[in-house]
Amino acid sequence: MVRQIRKAAVLGSGVMGSGIAAHLANIGIPTLLLDIVPRELTEDEKKKGLTLENKQVRNRISQTAITKLLKQKPAPLSAKGNIALIEAGNLEDDISRLKDVDWIIEVVVEKLEVKQSVFAQVDQHRKPGSIVSSNTSGISIEAMAEGRSEDFQKHFLGTHFFNPPRYLKLLEIIPTKATSTEVLEYMKRFGEEVLGKGVVEAKDTPNFIANRIGTYGLLVTLREMQKGGYSVGEVDSVTGPLIGRATSATFRTLDVVGLDTFAHVARNVYDQVDGEEKEVFKIPEFMNEMLKNGWLGSKSGQGFFLKKGKEILELNPETLEYAARKRLKTPSIEMAKQAKGLENKMKALVYSEDRAGQLLWNVLNPALVYSAQLLGDIADDIVAIDQAMKWGFGWSTGPFETWDAIGVEKSVARMEAEGITVPQWVKDMLAKGITSFYKEENGMVHYYDNGEYKELVENPKVINLKAIKKQKGVIKKNSGASLIDIGDGVALLEFTSPNNAIGLDIIQMINAAVDEAEANFKGLVIGNQGKNFCVGANIAMMLMEAQDDNIFELDMVISQFQQAMLKIKYSAVPVVVAPFNMTLGGG
Repeated sequence: MVRQIRKAAVLGSGVMGSGIAAHLANIGIPTLLLDIVPRELTEDEKKKGLTLENKQVRNRISQTAITKLLKQKPAPLSAKGNIALIEAGNLEDDISRLKDVDWIIEVVVEKLEVKQSVFAQVDQHRKPGSIVSSNTSGISIEAMAEGRSEDFQKHFLGTHFFNPPRYLKLLEIIPTKATSTEVLEYMKRFGEEVLGKGVVEAKDTPNFIANRIGTYGLLVTLREMQKGGYSVGEVDSVTGPLIGRATSATFRTLDVVGLDTFAHVARNVYDQVDGEEKEVFKIPEFMNEMLKNGWLGSKSGQGFFLKKGKEILELNPETLEYAARKRLKTPSIEMAKQAKGLENKMKALVYSEDRAGQLLWNVLNPALVYSAQLLGDIADDIVAIDQAMKWGFGWSTGPFETWDAIGVEKSVARMEAEGITVPQWVKDMLAKGITSFYKEENGMVHYYDNGEYKELVENPKVINLKAIKKQKGVIKKNSGASLIDIGDGVALLEFTSPNNAIGLDIIQMINAAVDEAEANFKGLVIGNQGKNFCVGANIAMMLMEAQDDNIFELDMVISQFQQAMLKIKYSAVPVVVAPFNMTLGGG
């Protein structure tokens, strides 16, 4: 059977539901967005003489959600015109239209009985063979499918998007025992190749992979903050980019997610686990007070941070008052800033005895041990866990990659000296003389799994420039760029200067790349896998020339850049430029 998703329906038009509908519209899939029928008229509707039977009233909730898509930031729609592919409806008048769609995604309130009620209706109206999924962030997928028809259960699974759906890469796919293998494999491919996601198969456990480990890590950080007397700002100053995490670090992340959402996810695990783990997932009392006050973060205007004019204030958890934001300043932080590479930065911080080192060790080691304890319960291998945390939480390295970075042998020795119970499989690995979870051989990454290394098999459509260079080398390079053969008769020009700023070295390689592509390749791609695509011209170099009154030199550089752009434009082979992240000026 050749399966295709040509039309979809999203049930539930909240922030996630409308965001998923927008993501589907962005890739050209017409989507029906359904929500409940309002029980009361608004004042505006009353003035217009409308009744609860009018279509625009009955579709009001989903239509309002669609309209809001045009104003949201970051923009859920890649082009405003995509909104035409989303049609508003309601769960009473339009439920029969589910027979016309190929994929039905449930995104209603996070209550099992509500979801089961919705799926009972879906089961009556869907066409046989259509895929049905839930976007739940942690409710049992098996429990949702109970009592449904055999065809429904065969075609049912969890598809957990991360918010905002257009921007966060992770898609956790959670099959049930009854999910057809064909449906599971199709949705994995569809998620990667059509939705553009990083797909991880998760097990049907509380909060799946990323939210389980991410929430655990955040709660451990909260407790360490209180125990060590750190401020909110001090914690955020060392738990962000310094250790390869998102710029929103810990508490800014909580403000963006919303304290109510975070509390719900934490309670979901708390209600389903026992012992020490249960205690970790208990929300601190000061957070309950924040919830009572409605201090939910960005959505309510204040949370762990409060913006007053141009100043950003931080919350004092003891007094629940706001004060000037603080930053942690220690020798290890300065050492880490000077160190090259995340591995060296992490080692400089984690093994330091100062306040930053103590905080990071006490935050990291429980999260690493917890991830190892959950292997087999939440996912089948360490790769799934690492990818989930990178794609869902914006970490540069997953838990096991982080463990490698700080040294598995050294960290485990310290953990055991401090009385921490390290999972037996990690100790068995070390006993065999294997001291890292990952290793590289001939440019290929291998990961540790059940006593041996296995080759990490990636989607063949994913291009890893680092691996390609190790396997094939480079065609040409200088201090600012490299020319690489990426296969299929295509060459790639990679910028490698600091921040990928354009100077004479990059201009020289642009000219050389076009010449090489015209002579020996079908086409040329200009792209890289750095932090930013290109920040524009090398301003420092231009400033030095201007200060020395080297107007002739400046004019020459500008002229050469213009000639290089014309060479790209009039190349005899196609040239594709693939910008991403920060792209300024000449970039």
